Amino acid sequence: MTQDTHIFHTSQRAGRLLTWGDLAALALIAAALYLGARLAFDAPEVVAGPQISLAPAALPWYTAMSVGRMSAAYALSLLFTLFYGRLAAYNRRLELVLMPLLDVLQSVPILSFLPLVLLSLSAILPQKLAVELASVVLIFTSQVWNMTFAWYQSLTTIPKELREAGSIFRLNTWMRFKRLELPFGMISLVWNSMMSWAGGWFFLMAAEIFTVGERDFRLPGLGAYLHAAADKSDYTAVAWGLAALVLTVVVIDQLLWRPLIAWSERFKVEMVETDQPPTSWFYDLVIRSNLARLAGERIISPLAEAFDRLTLRRFPFSGEAEGKEESWSWPGVIAAGLVSAGALYALYRLGLMLVAVPLVQWGGIGVGLLATLLRVALALLIALAWTVPVGVAIGTNRRLAAVLQPVVQVTASVPATALFPVVLLVVIDMPAGLNLAAVLLMLMGTQWYLLFNIIAGASAIPQDLKYTTELMQLSGWMRWRTLILPAIFPYLVTGAITATGGAWNASIVAEYQSFGGRTLSVTGIGSLIAQATALGDYPLLLAATLAMVLAVILINRLLWRRLYLLAEDKYRME
Repeated sequence: MTQDTHIFHTSQRAGRLLTWGDLAALALIAAALYLGARLAFDAPEVVAGPQISLAPAALPWYTAMSVGRMSAAYALSLLFTLFYGRLAAYNRRLELVLMPLLDVLQSVPILSFLPLVLLSLSAILPQKLAVELASVVLIFTSQVWNMTFAWYQSLTTIPKELREAGSIFRLNTWMRFKRLELPFGMISLVWNSMMSWAGGWFFLMAAEIFTVGERDFRLPGLGAYLHAAADKSDYTAVAWGLAALVLTVVVIDQLLWRPLIAWSERFKVEMVETDQPPTSWFYDLVIRSNLARLAGERIISPLAEAFDRLTLRRFPFSGEAEGKEESWSWPGVIAAGLVSAGALYALYRLGLMLVAVPLVQWGGIGVGLLATLLRVALALLIALAWTVPVGVAIGTNRRLAAVLQPVVQVTASVPATALFPVVLLVVIDMPAGLNLAAVLLMLMGTQWYLLFNIIAGASAIPQDLKYTTELMQLSGWMRWRTLILPAIFPYLVTGAITATGGAWNASIVAEYQSFGGRTLSVTGIGSLIAQATALGDYPLLLAATLAMVLAVILINRLLWRRLYLLAEDKYRME
């Protein structure tokens, strides 16, 4: 694909508000929502939940259960990210459907979708299996979108000279992935994985304490422990639970994320080595270990080389993947026709359900959308005001990063829902206290998406470019305008997309709270969704959810998608 053709496709995609891919993706999600709601009618009327022990001795087992759910969800997220992002980046025809579908999926309010997932799974599966699967699905949907967006952004911004080098060396699909794509996107993928784990704790707590009327879907875990302790005002147990959570986050950071950050530094695109590369005591311990060296030489390297040889024989070089147009096969056409027929029928049934929603409620949905939009915009502006300077400082100063990165990781991993009762106590008596509390909870749950992406972008700035700005004596605003802002712009857009999606999701918790025996709510679409969930009003739940999805899609199309295409065309590191 020539540069002129690529610019034409870019302007064409940016100029459309809603494409056929958007409409198809929205139709599929709407059909899935209807199917979940229909199955929910057949769920058991009464579900007995487990007894949650507040004894400190139960915390190791609860911690292991929670970490196991997080690990299963992350493994699914990583597989989905690598496969889905690559398809969207390299197949222009599939991209027209996959990227709108990704926009729709990341805009679906997870907490409103949870009751449908739980009730539909409990209607067809044993209760314990249904609840565990629903929990993993919820955590997966809180982890995967920012990883997939970041991976897609990395693939679409690989410098042209590196792609040409891959073609010259005749790298097949596997070797291109191993030697070019994964190394180039590694820094962004590692930092977004950290963000996914931090965000996953927020939704893990929501998944482990979920109840619908007489149905108790609680799961034994850290989230259920903290909720049970807070519900009984047992502050000693709350302290034990938070201590266990913080200790778990610190251990995972030291044994997993810090080593991965130190290891990923080798993949930075630069001509000069960084003065102060990130370090990790555990990473140093592993690479100096004789056991690790022998395992690498005797087991890992021979297996990797054998697999490489096998792929080279079975899948030889077939040219550059980018821009390749694949024709539809007959099995694909038949499968698409069957899916379309099923989706159309589900949409018909969904339409009948939405007709039952009174006009007064539709008016309330419109007012709620506007109110929540204002809170989301305010939370995003506050987040941008502090995450950009702090993220750049952490990403460009290794000594500062060594101190602040573990603090940020721990702070981001503490579920905002666990701290929200304290926030309510502080602001409840202030003017517009509930609205302020809602904005603060949105901010607490979403600002980390921006911060971690900005840190990743600042960390990826090549050292030779930093030296160049010093030689040119650029400082202050000139250095920000010519180096820092252009370098972090793609990461900033990725963080903003996922942060706004997270803010819309957090509105469901932020705008409707049960506190101190009272139900506190403010006007907003999140409050409507929470009330519809509590009352079992599935038509209103579907109407409000679809309205939120459509609003987020329009915002993505009018703003974020255009900035994404600008980052892809203008701010490549080449």
